[in-house]
Order: sequence, then structure tokens, then C-alpha cells
Amino acid sequence: MNKLFALFFLFNASVLAAQEYSDYLGAGNSNGITVSSSSSQNRTGWFESASGDNTINGSGLDSRLLETSRFLSQATFGTKLEYIKAVSLNSFEEWIDTQYTINSPSIGALTNTIYNQALNMFIANGGDPEDYFGPHSIHFQYAWWESNIGNEDLLRQKIALALSEILVISWDSNLDSYGVGLGNYYDVLKDNAFGNFRDILLNVTLHPMMGAYLSHYNNPRSFINENIHPDENYAREVMQLFSIGLYELNQDGTYILDNNGDRIPTYDNNDIKEFAKVFTGLGPAEVIPNEYNVQAQFGTGFYFAKKDVPMIMYDQWHEPGPKNLLNNFTIPSGQTGMQDIEATVDHLFNHQNVAPFIAKRLIQNLVKSNPTAQYISRVSAVFNNTNGVRGDMQAVIKAILLDDEARSCTWINSPDQGKLIEPMMRYFNVTRQIDLDNQNGQHWNIGYSFYNASSQAPLAAPHVFNFFSPNYVPNTEFADENLVGPEFKIHNSATSIAYVNEVDLWTTPQYFSVLNTWDLELEGTPLDFEKLKYYAKDPEVLINELDKLFTRGLLSDSTRQLIMDAVEPLAGNNSNIDYMYYRVKMAVYLILISPDYAILK
Repeated sequence: MNKLFALFFLFNASVLAAQEYSDYLGAGNSNGITVSSSSSQNRTGWFESASGDNTINGSGLDSRLLETSRFLSQATFGTKLEYIKAVSLNSFEEWIDTQYTINSPSIGALTNTIYNQALNMFIANGGDPEDYFGPHSIHFQYAWWESNIGNEDLLRQKIALALSEILVISWDSNLDSYGVGLGNYYDVLKDNAFGNFRDILLNVTLHPMMGAYLSHYNNPRSFINENIHPDENYAREVMQLFSIGLYELNQDGTYILDNNGDRIPTYDNNDIKEFAKVFTGLGPAEVIPNEYNVQAQFGTGFYFAKKDVPMIMYDQWHEPGPKNLLNNFTIPSGQTGMQDIEATVDHLFNHQNVAPFIAKRLIQNLVKSNPTAQYISRVSAVFNNTNGVRGDMQAVIKAILLDDEARSCTWINSPDQGKLIEPMMRYFNVTRQIDLDNQNGQHWNIGYSFYNASSQAPLAAPHVFNFFSPNYVPNTEFADENLVGPEFKIHNSATSIAYVNEVDLWTTPQYFSVLNTWDLELEGTPLDFEKLKYYAKDPEVLINELDKLFTRGLLSDSTRQLIMDAVEPLAGNNSNIDYMYYRVKMAVYLILISPDYAILK
């Protein structure tokens, strides 16, 4: 019979406080130990049972499960509890490495396929094919949702969406009618998410959808006598928003100051004019089949251009001569236009600002709004050099998600840490973490009601500055603490109430669906509460399950009690009333509108 003796010697309090132990009872260190207890509990109607062995063998602890739930809330759009349990059995780094190997089908190709399917459905329902148009943005949205329900490429999709909020184009613009182009642009971000940032920057620059959005498609060289000058739009935004930002940065993201203590601009108007010369001469590589015999050439209207083929250079329309860029770097005269663009992308890519600028944006999107300078510096160092490679996205992503500030529970308790989860991410969570009652075998979704409520959908930012500024300060309390809260920009009296109303609809699945089409007579897809009803026999068990899924083990005592008080009185006094359903509805509704869920810590 084993006996346990525990002797604690306080040799150095500071050293002990810094140590983490994994050999305590309850952490699975129970080999050779026999536990005797007065009884083991089995409850009628439950598959689970309680055993005295569980008090020390670790099987009754949820800490690893909750750590995994929190990790996956940063790295994915949400997962089922079974998936969280599976990931918890191995290291997070192993999961990331596995995600790097998973193929990701083309959303651009799927957009076209779905359009053809939708057209056939429209005709089968008696519609005139001349009255059905596309592929448009609605077909891209159908394809995006189809690609993100039941998929395996979870991390790649999360990073692609994060990049889409940095390198912004939007169907809330003149791009609305070009669904395949939208899907292909998203593919560029998705397919290069685990590649090199330099390739992302170049591919985005050459994409016709970006060319149309920021007006360097058919951007001509100067004709001084005709008062024609290169468009400066892309030249400005590729610096301000896509690569280096407005002010010179240290590796840790802090501003470099001049002798007067002022920030130092990274560029001025003259620099913009020089960069604008570079982004001239780009036009369509191919055109869509057309009855007008329009050919691919510089000046061909964007309507006719193939939106999923990179732009090519028409050198006769490219600005000749040298281009004087930043930090005394000059592109020499005599190069081809494409050589000028490659040299400029390399020039920006190698700027010292890129690492901290991109590192902070990605950290803010995935982990927290206010990363410390040390966190940014560590990720920037990885961006700057990983085994001799600059801009290695796999290394950067791993550095962000595995950093102590992302993983340590110590940071959870800091009131200045965490972030407001943007509304569409909460929408994705619901559709991925609760079962769906899908009858038609498709996961097409327009999200029109939610878009009206939140003004958010993939690739739907209102302008090139995204849905919100990364530097947005919500109020004086944030300002006094030198903090930002980007997502609070779109959290106001209208959108916050509209979100609550959306949750109310989602949690009434007998009447409302979470996935809907707009232009087709397809049955919507509501939530399916059947599995959750099993746990509703005991309100506390139900709340615990939802805590693991949505609040990552951080459901506060006060919120827990509020939900308990609302759920527990819902009992089966009338045999015709499915009170388990109403318990689930109430619990899910309250947890989804709680601040415990909305704030990711």
C-alpha cells in the first residue's frame, strides 16, 4: 500500500513562484495509487459516471481542454467539442504543423461551380436564364461559407481572413459583380498564407481585383501636355496599409522619434508620386469571351478582363526613367516595367517597418488588441530572420500563437489584455460550434440579415481601411491607459442591439435559420439543439459544456449564476412542452450575448 508524503521547503520564494509544476496529484500522476471512496455515482439518464479514481488521475480536470479551446478560438473560426478534445491530446505546435500540410480547395473555382449550380436551380424552378446574373458577390459568399463549414484547413482559412483585413479589397464597391475575382483574390491570400510575405505583397499588387479597387489597373504613364499623371492611390495604400505604415518603427513596434521627440514619417507626397510611377502600365492579361471581339490590351475595360489572372505589364504605358524611392534607394532607368515592380516590392518588403507593422496587425487579429512591445519584438525577429529567410509566414504564425502572451494564463488576468471578438467571428463560431440541421446538403449562405445588423462579411469592408482602424481608441478610459480597441469601432448602440436580436433569431431554430440563400428557393439551415438537450437535464452541466465551447472556461461566477437562474426554472410541468429545448435556447442565448464570450482573453 503506497503512502503519500508531501514536504514543501521554501528555500527561495521568488524562485518557487516562477516555477510551474506538472507532477501534482490531479495531473495524471496516479500510477500505483489506489483510491478508496464511499461510493461511485451513476445517474439515471446519463452515460457518464463519477469515480473516486477521478479525484487524482486527471480525467476529471478540464484545464487542458480549456487551454485548447482558448487556443483554437485564436487559430480557427470555431470547432466542436470533440475536435477540441482531440487537439488537446497533443501539443499545439503539432497541430499547427499538421495544419500546414492540409490542402485547401480553390474558392474562386467553387464560386464558379456554385453559380452554375444556382443557375440550373433557378431554371428548374421556372426562371428565365436571362434573368439570372453572375457569378456575383453572392456566389462568392456561398462559396466562402461552403468552404468553411466542415472543412479541415482551419488555420489557413483563419490567416487568410486576417490578411484580407490588412490587404483589403471589398465587394461593397464596384467589385460586387465579379464573384470569381473575389474568390480568386481570397485564394491568393489563402494559398500564400503559409508562404512568404514578399509573395503575398507581389501577388496582391498584380491582382486585377486590387488593380480595379485601388485604380492601378490601366494606370498610364505621364503625358504632361495632356495633364495626365499616374494615379497615386495604390502607391499610397501599399505603403500606409499593406507594408510599412505612416511612421518609422523600432522592431518592437514603438515609434522612432527625432531630436524633438516627434514621430518620423516613413514617406511624404513626393515619395507617393515616385511610387506611383512604378505602378503604371499594368493591364489585363486575358479577357472573358465576348461578342464584341474585345482583346486584351492596355485600356481594355475592366468588365472584359479576366479577374482571376494576374495583370501583365504593357511597357509602352509604363513610366520611363529612374524612380527615387525611400531611404535614398533609386530604381535605375532602362528596366522593364515588371522589373521596376519587382524591385519596388523587394524594397518595401525589406524595409525595417514591415516586420513590426505586420506582426502587430496579425497579433491584433488573432490574439489581443494591445500586445506588449516585447511580444511584437519577438514576432518581428522571427519575421526578419528564420533560418536565413525573411518573411516566413509559417514561422511568424507559430511565433504569434505559441508566444507566452498568447498561451500563458497569467496574461488572462490582466485587465488591459484580450480583445473584442468582431461580430462576424461570433457568427462563424455559432455555425461551427453548434450542430446544424442541414437538409439540403449545402452550406450556402448570404448572411444578409447579419450583414445588415453588423455591416460585416468576408471581403465586405466599407473601404480600404477595413471595418475598423487598428489604432482606434474607444473612449477616454482607453486613452488614459494608452490602449486601443479596434473592434469597438463597429460596436455601438445600433450594432450591439442588432447582434442581440440576431442571436435571438439563431436560437429559435424552429422559425429561423443561421444559413440562408438570397436568390434561390433553398430551405435554410437552422441550428440543431438535440445534442445539447442531453446536457440540459442538469442546467449546471449544460452551462459547463457551453463554457468549454464559447467562453473557454472563463465564464464568470456572476454570469454563470444569471444563466443558472434563468435556465433552472424551465422545467417539465407540461408533458407537451420540450423544456430541454427551452433550457438550451435560453442558455445559448445568454452565453452568446455575454461579455464573457464577446471578449477573448
